[in-house]
Amino acid sequence: MQRPSLKALASLPKLERRPEIDALRGLFLVWMTLTHLPTHFSDFVNQPFGFVSSAEGFVFLSALLVARLYIRKAAEDEAALRAKLWKRALKIYGYHVILLALAFTIAAAFAVTTHRAALSNLLDFYLAHPVTAIIGSLLLIYCPPLLDILPMYVIFLLLSPYVLAFAARRGWKPLLALSTFVWLLAQFGLRTWVHDLVVRITHLHIPLQETGAFNLFAWQLIWLLGMWIGARSADPPPNGGLPFRHLPGYAYPIAAAICVFFLGVRHNWLGPHLTQEALGVHLDKWQLAAPRMLNLIAFSILIYWFRKPVKRIVLIEPFLTLGKASLEVFCAHIVFVFIALALLYGEFTQLRGIYAAATLVLTFTGLILIAIREVRIKRKEAFAAKQLAPLKNQTP
Repeated sequence: MQRPSLKALASLPKLERRPEIDALRGLFLVWMTLTHLPTHFSDFVNQPFGFVSSAEGFVFLSALLVARLYIRKAAEDEAALRAKLWKRALKIYGYHVILLALAFTIAAAFAVTTHRAALSNLLDFYLAHPVTAIIGSLLLIYCPPLLDILPMYVIFLLLSPYVLAFAARRGWKPLLALSTFVWLLAQFGLRTWVHDLVVRITHLHIPLQETGAFNLFAWQLIWLLGMWIGARSADPPPNGGLPFRHLPGYAYPIAAAICVFFLGVRHNWLGPHLTQEALGVHLDKWQLAAPRMLNLIAFSILIYWFRKPVKRIVLIEPFLTLGKASLEVFCAHIVFVFIALALLYGEFTQLRGIYAAATLVLTFTGLILIAIREVRIKRKEAFAAKQLAPLKNQTP
């Protein structure tokens, strides 16, 4: 199949955001929030469909959207693309710093004065080494639990302009090969080697487990796969669309069988030798080893197979609105999770009964209100930009 030329890409009209992508991101945000809130409801939403979580879906869709919207700009103007995505990365970094400030001041002070173990355990390295923690967090090295996904986003966005520019000129095959090779190295200790190197260079003695749960070198494969599929969906006809359209018919039932197998492993239906505990690191969410990647790919193919009913299910509110304000909603959900953790005391690890229900109601009410506000602001900004566009185009 011939790859579209730079001229063909650049001459096409600008692609618009697809509502089903925003709706899916909104669904993943709801799923993520239910998982992170310390209530007994999290037991029901923690990887219920096998070894696939909301984090993989959210990262994949974010990368897909970036490539879909900007692959043509990569063909037109690399400098403008770099400025656009780096500005977005800087905005995300700013939100991350705000969350760190809240965690290191209000949350830390409350944890120390009230002896709330749930909060203290999240911030134990900061409480023991505050100066190192602050410097390390600003450099995206120290990443406390719950505050480790935004640094990964910042790094991926900083690299994305170069990836898109390379793909627009030379195609995706070299990038996919390189990404797969890096993922393979990640399974054999690349992260540990890089961590030791960073410690020697910066003299910041931050333990590996304090640099965030995500293995960046493994998760970059999900980001690149998302970008690849997003760019393919922006191709001119007849090549446009997802690679899944070119799979043979038997691939879909095979993917379904793989998903059923991992579902059985997840829920201990297949005996003592095929359980999550027995397979251990091979199914670890943060490491993304081969079995988990197989489950994720099969699940993605299955979702695409049933894309029409899935689309009807997700294209409803509040998923659409939450997805359109995904960054603000994600950051707000972290704040609500910290508040919920502050309510735990003694040996309690989960909120139950009326306390759990009230926490869920207040959290999702707050998230929806924040999303509505952000969507209204964006609409006003888009309308103002549209009104000013003719004036800017007028020659003096």
